[in-house]
Amino acid sequence: MTALPVIVSYGGVNAAGRSSFDQSYRRMVLESLSEADRKRTITGLGALMGLDADTWSPALEQAVIDGTLIRRIEDRVFDPDRAPCNQAMPVNGNGGMRFELSRRALPEQLPANWQITDLGDGKVAVEVTGEQKVLVPDTRDFPVKAAGQLPSGFDPGAGYPSRSHPRGLQMAVVGASDAINALGIDWQHVCQGLRPDEIGMYASSCQGQLDDNGWGGVLKSRWAGGRPTSKQLPLALNSMPADFINAYVLGNMGHTEAIAGACASFLYNLQAAVRDITLGKRRVAIVGTSEAAVSLECIEGFMNMSALATDQAMARLDGVATADPRRYSRPFCDNAGFVIAESSQYLVLMDDALAIELGAEIHGAVPGVFIDADGIKKSISSPGPGNYLTVAKAAGLVRSVLGEDALRHRSMMLAHGSSTPQNRVTESLIFDRIAEVFGIESWPVCAVKAYLGHSIATASGDQIVAAIGAMRHGIVPGIKTASALADDVHRNHLNIPIGDLELGSDALDAALINAKGFGGNNATGVLLSAARTEAMLAHRHSNVWRDYQVRREQTRGRAADYAAAAEQGDLRLIYRFGDGIIADDELQIDSTAIRVPGYDKAIPLDEPNPYGDMLP
Repeated sequence: MTALPVIVSYGGVNAAGRSSFDQSYRRMVLESLSEADRKRTITGLGALMGLDADTWSPALEQAVIDGTLIRRIEDRVFDPDRAPCNQAMPVNGNGGMRFELSRRALPEQLPANWQITDLGDGKVAVEVTGEQKVLVPDTRDFPVKAAGQLPSGFDPGAGYPSRSHPRGLQMAVVGASDAINALGIDWQHVCQGLRPDEIGMYASSCQGQLDDNGWGGVLKSRWAGGRPTSKQLPLALNSMPADFINAYVLGNMGHTEAIAGACASFLYNLQAAVRDITLGKRRVAIVGTSEAAVSLECIEGFMNMSALATDQAMARLDGVATADPRRYSRPFCDNAGFVIAESSQYLVLMDDALAIELGAEIHGAVPGVFIDADGIKKSISSPGPGNYLTVAKAAGLVRSVLGEDALRHRSMMLAHGSSTPQNRVTESLIFDRIAEVFGIESWPVCAVKAYLGHSIATASGDQIVAAIGAMRHGIVPGIKTASALADDVHRNHLNIPIGDLELGSDALDAALINAKGFGGNNATGVLLSAARTEAMLAHRHSNVWRDYQVRREQTRGRAADYAAAAEQGDLRLIYRFGDGIIADDELQIDSTAIRVPGYDKAIPLDEPNPYGDMLP
C-alpha cells in the first residue's frame, strides 16, 4: 500500500501577507469576499504591517491595499528615481578633476595621482590629475520601478534576535514558524513517536542570500572599504533555508536536502519529499524555499537580460506618460516582462497513516511531482519542450487517481504565468494542447504572479498556497491587472479569467502547479483538494476514522489559538539559538542502533542486506 503525502500545515509570507489560514490568498480575492471575511483580512494584514488595526475602517483598508501586492519599489530597498551608482568619469590631463566622497569609499591603496583633503564628517575631497577614468558616486533614474515586496511596515527580522541575518533567512524563520505554529500539534510530540531519520527537511533558495549580510556584502566589501565578515559567506549559501531552519527552528537531526532548479526550485524540493514519503523513507517532510531577490543588483541583472518590465515599456503599452507600478505584471495579457518579488513558503507533509494517528488537519495531498529538462537549446534562458512532458504526466496522474470526470470538469491549472511575451504564448500553447488531448473543454487557469510578482525559487510555493485557498473557497483569482488577454494567447480549451472566477467551494478536486525555470527546469505537481483527500483517507482508514475526528478537533483548537494571535500580528516566531543542544555523550550507541534524546524510536544499524541476491 503506497503512502499518500498529505499536507497537514503550510505557512509563509509574500507580497499578499501571511500564508497560514489563507490570509495571502484572501488578499488576492479581496473584492470577492464576504464583508466579514474582507474586514478580517484587512485587520489581520493591518496588524502584520504595524498599523492601528483594532477595528476595520475605510482608511485602514486603503492603507492595506496600498501597502500590499506588487507596488512601487520602496525606499528601504532603493529609490528608483535616484538609484545609487558609480559613474566612470574621464580625467582631463590639463585641468584634472575634483570630487567628494565618503572616507569609507576610498580604496586601501590610493593611486599616486590622487590628493586627499579631509572635509570632516567622514567625507574627503579627492583631486585627480593625469589621463585616466575615475569612479564617481552618483544616482540615476532606474528603468524598473515595481517589485513584489512584503507588506509595507512588516520587518521579518523584528520578532526574534536577527542580527546579521540576511533578509532571505529572516523570511525563512517567519515562513517555517508560521507553518509549524499552524500545525496545531506540538512539534516535539511529532518527533517523539518517530525515528530522527523519518523526518526530512527539503528546502533551498535559488540565488542564495543577496543582501549585504550575504553574497552582496561578500562581493562588494573591499570595494566599499571593508572586509567580509565570518557570517556573510556561510549564511549566503542557497542551502540555508534548510540548514537555518534545521538548526534554529526545528532542531531536526533527520534527513536534510537542498535542491535548486531555478524558478522550479520549490517543486524540485517537493518532488524529493513526495518521493521519500511514498517510498517509506520519511514519515514527515518539511518543504520550503525562501528568496529575497528584491535588491538593486539582482533587479538590474534580470533587467539587462530584457526579462523585466520597465516603466518605459509599460507606459508605451498603455499609451501613458508614466506607468502604474501596480499593473506591471500581466500574465497572458499584453505585457513586457516579469516583476521580481520576495517570498518564503513552507509546507509540512506527513504520510497518511501518521496524519490520522496524530489527528492532523488535512489541507490537501500531493500524489506526484514531475520534472523534465528541455534537451538541446539555443538560449539557456528560453523555454523548450520539457514542459509538455511534465504537464501531460500530471494530467495523466489526476485521471488515474481521481478519474476522467475530475480531470475534465473539476481541475484547474496554476500557471507559471511569468508575464513575459514569450511565456504567454508558449505556456498557453502547452496547456491548450494538453487540454485538447485529455478532453478538457474549459480549463480554469490562474496566474498569481499578477498579484505577487516572480519570487524565483518560491514561485511555485506561492502557487500552491493560492491553490489550497482557491480549492477551499471556490474562487479562482483573475488577472485583474489587465483588461483583456493578448491576441496571441492560445485558449481554445482554456478559461483564463480577467476577473475573479467564482466556482463554488465544492467545485474543484485537483490543481496542477506548473513551473518553468531558466536552464530548462520544468516541473508540474499535482495537488488534491482538502475535501477529496479527506474522502480518500476516510475510505482507507475507515476503522479508525471516528477516533481521528476526535483528535482532529483538539488540533483545530490549538491551531485556532495561533490563528487568533497571528491575526493580531503575533507570529510567535521560533528561534532556538543554542536551545536544546544534544551533547555527544547523550547519544546511546551500540552495534544494532543509535538512540537520540527526544525520539522514542532508535535508528537501526542492522538493516537486512538489500543486495543479498548478488552474493554467492
